[in-house]
Amino acid sequence: MSPPPVAKVPLWNLANLLTMSRMVLMPVFVLALFTRGGSEPAWRVTAAVVFGVASLTDRLDGDLARRRGLITRFGTIADPIADKVLIGAALVGLSVLGELAWWVTMLVAVRELGVTALRFWVLRYGVIPASRGGKAKAFAQAVAIELYVLPLPLVAHPVRWTAMSVAVMLTGLTGIDYVVRALRLRASGRRAGRLAGEYGREQASRWE
Repeated sequence: MSPPPVAKVPLWNLANLLTMSRMVLMPVFVLALFTRGGSEPAWRVTAAVVFGVASLTDRLDGDLARRRGLITRFGTIADPIADKVLIGAALVGLSVLGELAWWVTMLVAVRELGVTALRFWVLRYGVIPASRGGKAKAFAQAVAIELYVLPLPLVAHPVRWTAMSVAVMLTGLTGIDYVVRALRLRASGRRAGRLAGEYGREQASRWE
């Protein structure tokens, strides 16, 4: 008796639609952030709302895909890209407006580009799952950016500095953790490959 056919996950599912909505919201956020030179409180609130909604879709699409079995190759690739583009656009925008130091933006950019490169480097050996630290980093970045985008009074600026400091710290620590885990995965994968090769040669020698 043949097994029942496996249902193919459609590309146009709710999880992927949420991911694509984040891509659509990104230019809307940038437009609202820069309207009237970024100095109009109403537009800054609008930008903060758009960014908040986009960040919410980042938390929902992955959970939804796992719970309902809606994981697709497109979603696996597009989800982290959409997340990085949104965060990157927000940080660059704030730096262009002179409200966030460029070194913060560059640090986050280097970390994200480095992690992406590491993913491709160890892809043949396996996939490194998201850690709690990575999720905490993403949440801290979103909160800090929200505080910077909102037109807060000067007295509240220490709060946003503190939030961004926490986000920067987690960005650096999780980047180091990812390097360590990538090196371990690559080493274990190469070791398993050598053992498999030795076993194959041993089996072949028995038939000579």
